[in-house]
Amino acid sequence: MTSSPLYRASELRRIESGAGGQPLMQRAGRAAADLSVQIEKGRGASILVLAGPGNNGGDAFEAARLLRERFHTVGVVFIGAVDTLPKDARAAWQRFADAGGSTQTTIPSGVRWSLIIDGLFGIGLKRAIGSPYAELVAHANALAERDGCPVLALDAPSGLDADTGSLTGPAIRATHTLSFIAAKPGLFTADGPDYCGRITVAPLDLEAGAFDPAMGRTIGPDLFSGQLAPRHRNSHKGSFGDAGILGGAPGMSGAVLLAARAALRLGSGRVYAGFIDANAPTVDAVYPELMLRPAHELAGIALSAIACGPGLGQSTYAQECLTRACTLDSPLVLDADALNLLADHEELAESVRKRSAPTLLTPHPAEAARLLGTTVSGIQSDRITAAHDLALRFNACIALKGCGTVVTSPEGRWFINTSGNPGLATAGSGDILSGMTTALLAQGWPPLPALLAAVHLHGCAADDLVEQGSGPIGLTAGELIDAARLRFNQWTQPRES
Repeated sequence: MTSSPLYRASELRRIESGAGGQPLMQRAGRAAADLSVQIEKGRGASILVLAGPGNNGGDAFEAARLLRERFHTVGVVFIGAVDTLPKDARAAWQRFADAGGSTQTTIPSGVRWSLIIDGLFGIGLKRAIGSPYAELVAHANALAERDGCPVLALDAPSGLDADTGSLTGPAIRATHTLSFIAAKPGLFTADGPDYCGRITVAPLDLEAGAFDPAMGRTIGPDLFSGQLAPRHRNSHKGSFGDAGILGGAPGMSGAVLLAARAALRLGSGRVYAGFIDANAPTVDAVYPELMLRPAHELAGIALSAIACGPGLGQSTYAQECLTRACTLDSPLVLDADALNLLADHEELAESVRKRSAPTLLTPHPAEAARLLGTTVSGIQSDRITAAHDLALRFNACIALKGCGTVVTSPEGRWFINTSGNPGLATAGSGDILSGMTTALLAQGWPPLPALLAAVHLHGCAADDLVEQGSGPIGLTAGELIDAARLRFNQWTQPRES
């Protein structure tokens, strides 16, 4: 799957205004009608269209008119006043009415629906849906469940913030979303994936030149394909870097082992695991190839890349180890308790900001909230902005984990990952990501491509396991390691012709 550009609502409005007099609403209606026919699949029941008071309602009127022309039985619910519709939407209503269409102010009772089309608010609403539309949304959701029918949202499910993926209140739960002109970031992160269903983009025949360059994209292998290549036959373990994993306070040695195993299986030439716990194991019986050391010894090894944080704890010794790690002239991945220590000690945060070697942070929302001095809900309400703020604060590449992991760089570029599933919500999953990222850095990958690849590969491994029947329920972090190795080799090995 290749990456796709993502545009915020304000950017899309500029594109629309630059489209001149092109009939974008008619094109949107036709795209909606075409997709509706595919989704409805000739089930024969009536199609319910919810038309809102803005341009999203105009798109809905266009779709309803075209569906009636194709001999579908269509019921249109419109609560607003025609004379308050925007100019283009009012013209769409007029075309619908001139073709014999009529509207109702409530959903007809006693009708079974084969498809519900949500054309209430799209991307234009930033506040909670109020009465009477809130009741209409709840009724539509209940009917979809009752009739087992698909729900098609036009542009974005009403009630979902298309820029952030956060819910403003009641929202349409769609099975399909038709995004006009380009995809929007909120469809792919936070609550977006649970409310959008399958996403289709309708560019509305706009030329590529009409689009400003996108600052955001979904993540796909094309973004890091320049780093993917088969290994030379004339190579040795030193060709693939020395990765270090630092952490493992008492009772948490498993976190280091998981990260180190992931780094090993993703191709690091040598992997050193450094433990805070003085009583930590000296050998990994499962992966004896790993070299286990006391934490302080890692500072004396010429590591190609190092991760600090898995199971690190927040002791004085842990703080000392993190301080030393920040002085190393190697790419540094910070996760888990390393992030909590940064949040609590400004001098550590300052040392990270001043690093000349690449730094990468992989916080989950709670860690991000501590780093930015806010709440988890504050982070989740705008994940892209939060990730960008972290990138600027720490002069680092950021992966804000969660549904639709957001990757950002200090230069302002941002990316949303679309691979992965709820199976990743398990203990140790983040340690695997840290190990994979460190492995790519150790092999010489630049920081942003390494983070993009690790995040996407992490999710692909989980998807592959689910496809094979191993999850998402009960999927364990350790299972991701070999699945990631298999997918990564598929990416890097040329196929035989």
